Amino acid sequence: MSARSQESAPSSQLKGETMYESDHVEDLKPSNNYDNMSEAELMKLEKQAVRRLDFAILPMMTMFYLLSFLDRANIGNARVAGLQKDLGMSDWQYQVCVTILYVPYICAELPSNLLLRKIGPRYLMPTLLTLWGLMVALQGLVTSYPGLVTARAFLGLVEGPMFPGIVLYLSSFYTRSELAFRVAVFFSSASLSGAFSGLLAAAIINMDGISGRPGWAWIFILEGIFSSLVGILGFFIIPSTPQELKFMTAEMREVLIRRLERDKPSSSTHEDHFSFKEVFRSLRSPHVLIVFAIFYMEGTVLYGQALFLPSIVNQLGFSANKTQLLSVGPFAGGFIVTLTASMFSDRIKSRAIPTMLISILGVIGFSIYLSSDEKYTRYGSLFFTVPGVYAAVPPVSAWMSNNSEPHYRRATSIALGFVATNAGGITSTWLFPTSESPRYKKTTIINLTFTILIIVGSGINVLLLNHMNKQKIKNREEILKPYNIDSDDEKGTNAKRAWVELGDRHPDFKYSL
Repeated sequence: MSARSQESAPSSQLKGETMYESDHVEDLKPSNNYDNMSEAELMKLEKQAVRRLDFAILPMMTMFYLLSFLDRANIGNARVAGLQKDLGMSDWQYQVCVTILYVPYICAELPSNLLLRKIGPRYLMPTLLTLWGLMVALQGLVTSYPGLVTARAFLGLVEGPMFPGIVLYLSSFYTRSELAFRVAVFFSSASLSGAFSGLLAAAIINMDGISGRPGWAWIFILEGIFSSLVGILGFFIIPSTPQELKFMTAEMREVLIRRLERDKPSSSTHEDHFSFKEVFRSLRSPHVLIVFAIFYMEGTVLYGQALFLPSIVNQLGFSANKTQLLSVGPFAGGFIVTLTASMFSDRIKSRAIPTMLISILGVIGFSIYLSSDEKYTRYGSLFFTVPGVYAAVPPVSAWMSNNSEPHYRRATSIALGFVATNAGGITSTWLFPTSESPRYKKTTIINLTFTILIIVGSGINVLLLNHMNKQKIKNREEILKPYNIDSDDEKGTNAKRAWVELGDRHPDFKYSL
């Protein structure tokens, strides 16, 4: 089917409506050049526009998330460098410091996602990064356990909105079939940050004693200052809508807007306003609840690796400095697998198959770690577990976003997914007591079980979504009957109302499997 024949709204509605209420940008006027293009020219133009879109927003979103994960997880490197000993903290107190971050973190995720359209990404996201950079730097100034707990709580409050916000933001620029790879590009920075954090920490701890500060304090101070500087830069280069994209012709902006309207017809109308009904509709969607459970298990395993991998390696019997360097390899492997698996997911237009295949790597890794007593074999198992955990997140995130419409229902579903992920993060902080190192038998069994259940849950969700797709086709006339589409006016008012009110329950909306 041609690009023009797929357009689901009349030309009067295909102007670039402002997506974010805080932005007062003139609607993009249809271009005569665009309307006179051949199909081949349109396809070429679309490829060029998407390529420029990638260069316009992905590098900054990747940097934002890299810093988010780095600044959240660098407490593990600081612990190896002497944080816990210098502040006189017990294992329990250290775990409280890690856990406390996720309480305000979780509380901030849903409200911020619902406010993202109102405030605008170009204001909200750089503000959050600038503030959390300050919070990270303040951790380097603390001298007591209560001070560290307080700084971590405020850090969680301003960091919480970032991941769900980026996924929601990208879903406003890319089609559903393109989202997994773009999520992978920025999320792979999480595994990259694991590699960077080890290298940075190994270098920064050499500043031990400068200005009377220990090496672990400089880890927080330097990384926090850099985050704030990047946040300030973000105010000048992050676009809120396709209309604000720089280095693009009017025709390129228009082709981006039109393809989004073909992919998500509910985005082409101003009638999609906030309503608590959309929040509750998300909460009542069975496929959202299944992915919620998958996210919780994924979060438990993911944050266990992110926060405790340096400690795991250290307790295998390696020195502190060697531990920082040995932590790099598994995360670098995770980076490669994450990008490759997500490209595969978008190419075959499936979220379940890649998620299940990736999770098999995790099952292999945890099985090896559980069954071996040799430290080098256990270290080698991390090259399976880290990719097997990290690489599943982008397709699962895209799955949640793909199957929820319109905007506020999607915003709610995405936020709920990351609420579950970070609830898993809280769970993970209590699964690695020093007394059970280096084997962590109970924890490894839990992680192995959760990874198997992710595979099972993905399979169940595919069966459910396939059934729902068939039922919508079967009951199409009954579902659309209240909207009287057959007697619609020239503007397609009733058809648009059906898309806005039904969202992903519309018969023409096909759930991604």
